[in-house]
Amino acid sequence: AYLTRRFWLALGGLVLVAGVALALWLAALDRQIVRQFEGRRWDLPAQVYARPLEVYAGLRLSPADFEAELTALGYARSDKPGTQGTWGRQGARFRLVTRPFRFWDGEQKAQAAVVVFGPAGVTTLTDNKGAPLPLLRLDPPFIGNIFTVHGEDRVVLPPDQVPALLTEGLKVVEDRDFDEHIGVSFRGIARALVANVRAGGIEQGASTLTQQLVRSYFLSNERTLTRKLREAAMAILLEARFGKADLLNAYVNEIYLGQAGDRAIHGFGLASQFYFGRPLGELRPDEIALLIAIVRGPSLYDPRRNPETARKRRDLVLDLMAEFELLPADEAAAAKARPLAVRGKAASFASYNPTFMDLVRRELQAGYREDDLLKAGLRVLTNLDPRIQALAEQRLADGLAGLEKGR
Repeated sequence: AYLTRRFWLALGGLVLVAGVALALWLAALDRQIVRQFEGRRWDLPAQVYARPLEVYAGLRLSPADFEAELTALGYARSDKPGTQGTWGRQGARFRLVTRPFRFWDGEQKAQAAVVVFGPAGVTTLTDNKGAPLPLLRLDPPFIGNIFTVHGEDRVVLPPDQVPALLTEGLKVVEDRDFDEHIGVSFRGIARALVANVRAGGIEQGASTLTQQLVRSYFLSNERTLTRKLREAAMAILLEARFGKADLLNAYVNEIYLGQAGDRAIHGFGLASQFYFGRPLGELRPDEIALLIAIVRGPSLYDPRRNPETARKRRDLVLDLMAEFELLPADEAAAAKARPLAVRGKAASFASYNPTFMDLVRRELQAGYREDDLLKAGLRVLTNLDPRIQALAEQRLADGLAGLEKGR
């Protein structure tokens, strides 16, 4: 009896010590979450832009050059342009809707306009109701970024700039219990286990969106039991501290979605520009589905390197969107019939001109702190003219080719 009593006392002591240790560990994790997440500020490198094209009656510009400008900016051609970033053409007459942009003189809203060209350039410029416009300013071409030290880059979007199809699609594909679970989904684990047994391999993951956010925001990529336990505990604490909408928006801005050289593409805002050259709000359902597909494996489902693998995954996402009534079945089928509309070269996203970027950085360092250039999300508008730059580079290439032939 004496030994039995000592055993239970010892066991009770161990349980007490373990409980205190667990409580202290969870308290430390909670402090870390509150400190890093509640007042979170993503490092945003300064974004550098070329000059914006300013259109006015009398401007010497050809229709072909104007069309090239719109194409370079990622404007989508449409028979009936009515949303931002769209344009249409009938001969020398262009209809378009510009994108909003914050310039040096304030915020410019989207503007519907009609531009008519003559032999010498722009003859008339009006709004969509026929009223004359003195000036139409397009959003400027993006040149490149002043990179953060760790190469992490993103475009942070508020919730009202994120399409509902994206957020609802993420839930359907990655975490169907998101609105109900406490950070860890036991139902999701069971569902993934059954699907993987049936498939004879890893077909579904069991991590919730919250766990994925924790993994990306707080933890390293090591795969150990200790890290998984830490991930689960932090996900539960994060759900206890913050609302679902805040967590989902953080996920949209944080998740890793690709690589451009030494630049890590984080968040759907930047991924939209990286893969399609357009803002997230302008993407079609098939393009949104492709971004959701990439979440599962940015390298495996890279649409430039593995287009067929990426397309199969995209089509699976579209099927799920139709199954869960996020898209009508006929619209999902039409989206599946579209090719992967990604930009041809990821490299073109990086730097317009490394020498010019070095010049910009040196001039900025004379007036700004390095920390501001790497983290404050500054917008830098320069006087670089992309058309003149491209023409100069072509003339130089032609001249060098001529010299080579003359040898």
